[in-house]
Amino acid sequence: MKFIAENWPPVKGDYVTGKTDSRIAVVTLASQLNACPEAAIWGSSKTENLGVEKIIVNVISNSNIRYVLICGTESRGHLAGHSLLAIHANGIDEQGRITGSQGAIPFIENITKSAVERFRQQVTLLDRIGLNDPEEVQKLVEDYKDKGEAYPEEPIAVCAPKKRQSSFAVPTSGDIIISGEFVMDSKAGIVCLAESL
Repeated sequence: MKFIAENWPPVKGDYVTGKTDSRIAVVTLASQLNACPEAAIWGSSKTENLGVEKIIVNVISNSNIRYVLICGTESRGHLAGHSLLAIHANGIDEQGRITGSQGAIPFIENITKSAVERFRQQVTLLDRIGLNDPEEVQKLVEDYKDKGEAYPEEPIAVCAPKKRQSSFAVPTSGDIIISGEFVMDSKAGIVCLAESL
């Protein structure tokens, strides 16, 4: 059985990889802490939506990871750490909202409910939000890096979360006249030069 998906980790982000067979991943929230090479993956997360999605995708694509240490300073308003704890404890509702999250926009839009469920089953979260002491974080990594066995199922490689891209088309006419020279396409929200007649 393979434990790591091809091209792991599949989602780009503000992280570094270490020992791919380590049992622990580290999320430093809004803090920048020096990475420990004994962790499978180590990085920050400042948002309660895309940030949480990226963590889930990168974790479930490596069955070796059984623990996620959440440390560092919480991100104001977004509450990425709180949202990660909430999604692990409660999952998401039918609209993709993280149940119990108090983050500003706690919606999961780019991954499936089954990916969220796999994350909930695969890992145990270690809640150390607020911990910024590098020595304590290092000790936790040492304590958990070899603890237990890999998750007994193949890794799940899901499509990488992507920011929504709006389709941008330059209109040649508009439905709102701004001045003699400019019009606005109210549907696209774009101001452009009026067509010369």
